[in-house]
Amino acid sequence: MDILLIGGGLAGLAAALDLAGRGYQVTVVERKHYPFHKVCGEYVSNEVLPYLRRLQADPAQLAPAAITQFLLSSPGGRTLASPLDLGGFGVSRYALDDFLYQQAVARGVVFHLKSTVTDVAFEPRANQHRVTLADGRTLSARVVLGTYGKRANLDRQLQRGFFARRSPYLGVKYHLRLPGFPRDVIALHNFADGYAGISAIEGDKLCFCYLTTRDNLRQHGTIAAMEHAVLMQNPHLREILDAAEVLYPQPEVINEISFAPKQPVEQHILMCGDAAGLITPLCGNGMAMALHGAALAAEATHGFLSDKNSRATMESAYSRNWNAQFGARLRVGRAVQRLFGGPVLSEAVVATLRHWPGAVRTLMRQTHGQPF
Repeated sequence: MDILLIGGGLAGLAAALDLAGRGYQVTVVERKHYPFHKVCGEYVSNEVLPYLRRLQADPAQLAPAAITQFLLSSPGGRTLASPLDLGGFGVSRYALDDFLYQQAVARGVVFHLKSTVTDVAFEPRANQHRVTLADGRTLSARVVLGTYGKRANLDRQLQRGFFARRSPYLGVKYHLRLPGFPRDVIALHNFADGYAGISAIEGDKLCFCYLTTRDNLRQHGTIAAMEHAVLMQNPHLREILDAAEVLYPQPEVINEISFAPKQPVEQHILMCGDAAGLITPLCGNGMAMALHGAALAAEATHGFLSDKNSRATMESAYSRNWNAQFGARLRVGRAVQRLFGGPVLSEAVVATLRHWPGAVRTLMRQTHGQPF
């Protein structure tokens, strides 16, 4: 086959649509079965809309929420607000990923669902990859894209540096129903050692997703107890958690979320989305970055498969373009996260920024891209 993608999230699905549209044979290996929920903030910057429309995958038919305003609160409840220059839309991963999956199937993309990749070996003589699945099957592909998200056992097999370092962070997500919450606002509420985002998605639902630490959870024993003792110290979060109807029987949880730098190419695999680098949720732009990374990877792959470039040129061009697009955003994201690491500093930062709206908009521009 021409291309194999490991993981069928946003980056994998968009790259699959892009490359299938260019006439290539595309296969996706995904460990789950669509549709499924993911720990994700579910806000997407409008910078992605031209690309999705070129892929004939306009999300408008999913009736997403239109988001134009940003609200930030300190742990004590002090707030600042700002318009979003480009704006964005809110749609669940449950709906969006399934929509893109259905589009990909209709265009001939082959899916191996409920399957896991255990090994990827590059064969220099054949100039292709041999991919081994957990059930023992092997597949061969001229190009492999790693689109499997934040962390996977494959990272251990590839001996990626970040995998050996423990991360203190975990993420939790719910869908909520909360009448009266403004559907044009994405709100980020800080609390001790973490922050929570809430914004509207399709229907009358809200996505509520937060990042915290294992120490917070360990200290209080359960997610519910931690939310009561820690998150609800912020009055805005107390109001949300007291009044909202939770639409999940259990929250979605992911552990070991790492914001450490990663490499966009590993052992001749082009990494996309969170597998290439993860922006802090406080910056709210991970979904757009995944889609933009897919566009960069598809373009680089096309250059190689159409015999315009060598493999080495494909890899170096992709690395260079990926870092040009996202390197500064990730660095700014890590710096912003440190500003909100504790209650005292968070209060000071919000108190300062609320009187400096130009700085707020500058920070947002530095963590978002332009339409592509």
